[in-house]
Amino acid sequence: MTDTLTVTVLGTGIMGAAMARNLARAGHTVRAWNRTRAKAEPLAADGVLVAGTPAEAVDGADVVLTVLYDGPAALDAMREAAPALRPGVVWAQCGTAGTEALDDLAAFAREHGLVFFDAPVLGTRQPAEAGQLLVLAAGPAGHRPVLAPVFDAIGSRTVWTGEDGTAGAATRLKLVANSWVVAATTATGETLALAKALGVDPQDFFDAIAGGPLDMGYLRAKARLILDGELTPPQFSVATAVKDARLIVRAGEEHGVRLDVAAASAARLERAAAQGHADEDMAAAYFASFGEAEAPSA
Repeated sequence: MTDTLTVTVLGTGIMGAAMARNLARAGHTVRAWNRTRAKAEPLAADGVLVAGTPAEAVDGADVVLTVLYDGPAALDAMREAAPALRPGVVWAQCGTAGTEALDDLAAFAREHGLVFFDAPVLGTRQPAEAGQLLVLAAGPAGHRPVLAPVFDAIGSRTVWTGEDGTAGAATRLKLVANSWVVAATTATGETLALAKALGVDPQDFFDAIAGGPLDMGYLRAKARLILDGELTPPQFSVATAVKDARLIVRAGEEHGVRLDVAAASAARLERAAAQGHADEDMAAAYFASFGEAEAPSA
């Protein structure tokens, strides 16, 4: 296998579109598909072939990346692609699918003779566009050289969690990481909401924790989005965060762990979505601290 590949990207949302662009810039032949084609069309200006169907997109591909909303969406797209899939094609499942969906994805891969990699990516819009995602991956060592130039194009680092992609080690790590992201985002919004309610200048809070163990770059980044009203375009949307938070809660339940913060965060995010913030950055969960009629500007 040469370092120049034909790579298919199924799903061109925030992450998938950025990944497709970076793959094209790295010299790969890239084909992309999105169920709403208009969202994929801008990729043509970057040299990406926009396909009308999943089957058209995967025809002749060396590597297929699914970067879709959840596991069922990835499975639906791959079923549509099935007539054009060649046995031996490497399939990297890069979305946050949750542990429940992996059995069905793995069964599809076995049925069609695909080499399956569990490879969710960690990051938001900015690192995705810069090709600086963290790839969490599990899959057979013998096929990793095929994926190496792909992961190099989309990410700054790959963390290998095992040789069996169907075991879900990478997905479990992604859920653990996202549980921290969701909790930190929730805490940021609640802190700013309390400051507003108590008449505290947020900058006084930032000055108080500056340089100490309570300070955190993520806190400042998300707080700035809220305070400056820069919630669109989202780095990571409220709607997607709702889905991930629910996957985290279910994973905990499956293993006998009660995750109160994740459950409460999911409820806050759902409330923010109902208030009209679904397509804004997940930091917009801040507004869930206020009644719908009284939700203030930050």
